[in-house]
Amino acid sequence: MKLFDVYSLYPIEPVAGKGSYVYTADGTEYLDLYGGHAVISIGHAHPHYVKAIADQAARLGFYSNSVENSLQQRLADKLGALSGYPDYQLFLVNSGAEANENAMKLASFVTGRSKILAFSKAFHGRTSGAVAATDNPAIQAPFNRTLNVEFAPLNDIEAVRKALASDEFAAVIIEGIQGVAGIRMVDDEFLRALADACRETGTLLILDEIQSGYGRSGRFFAHQYAGVRPDIITCAKGIANGFPMGALLISPAIEPRKGMLGTTFGGNHLACAAAIAVLDVMEQDDLVDNARAMGEYLIERLREMQQRHPDKIKDVRGRGLMIGIEIAGSAADLRRRLLFERRIFTGGAGLSTVRLLPALSLTREQADTFLANFEEILN
Repeated sequence: MKLFDVYSLYPIEPVAGKGSYVYTADGTEYLDLYGGHAVISIGHAHPHYVKAIADQAARLGFYSNSVENSLQQRLADKLGALSGYPDYQLFLVNSGAEANENAMKLASFVTGRSKILAFSKAFHGRTSGAVAATDNPAIQAPFNRTLNVEFAPLNDIEAVRKALASDEFAAVIIEGIQGVAGIRMVDDEFLRALADACRETGTLLILDEIQSGYGRSGRFFAHQYAGVRPDIITCAKGIANGFPMGALLISPAIEPRKGMLGTTFGGNHLACAAAIAVLDVMEQDDLVDNARAMGEYLIERLREMQQRHPDKIKDVRGRGLMIGIEIAGSAADLRRRLLFERRIFTGGAGLSTVRLLPALSLTREQADTFLANFEEILN
């Protein structure tokens, strides 16, 4: 049997990792500033994380949600305390797309409405409802396009108010920072006005923090810069440092009922052990503060570099360790040079944006290594 070939792959196979580095079978070391697409939050193979998973696997790896699992409540208590949402409710799933699917479904249950408002260039996942709310027809099958989703321009509050005036929308879904679109920033003032418009029209506000959350922006969630409190927050990626997991943080105003949502694997014992270990390390090592400090340092140095190379760097965007560098030319070519000539993994977005999504434990020395190599290639 051969693999269903839907990915363009680099001819490199990491077989081991430690912190912000990965290694191939022959021992070649690569600086990982991509984190497996913002998934590696606390670094590869952190000892506390590895031990937590191994110890839990030796006790009980899985049982279904038909019985009590005290690890889920431990995770909820710790996540509530560290995120600033101790009064919210937690529902655990397996991925970001699944989290967004359940968030939109829950909003429809609560409001009795069937339409969703999303934003231009949004990305919310590849499953049915999530891809319908993604502004990319190339990855939508005809079936997905029949679902009840409309799009508004990002940061255009008048367009949002005009749409919500119809009272047909169950929810507005928005990313804390648009990642796949190239690190497009959501204006704080716009987000506050959006929250007001949702309250005024009885529309739920869903904050997709799958890529921008879990400390990546330098706050636990990117929307916290604007001081809003969404009705539902969706998480995944960094939540379990590579173990498949997603979550919904749900406002206390939303009352659950039996059978409203469900999952077989969501919140299983191994996933919870991994997610608790991630929060342990984030707290002990002050990784949210580190992400903010290292992000400020990288963005400042990159903007200085832009002044030296205005013909080569068009823009530098981001918050914390979620950074987009828009270049004049092919980002794919530059990323290949970084990877094969300098042994540095980076991400991409569109034709011209290099995306940095490293572990939140990134050090100044590692940041300087990237900056020096990046500028040498520009030169």
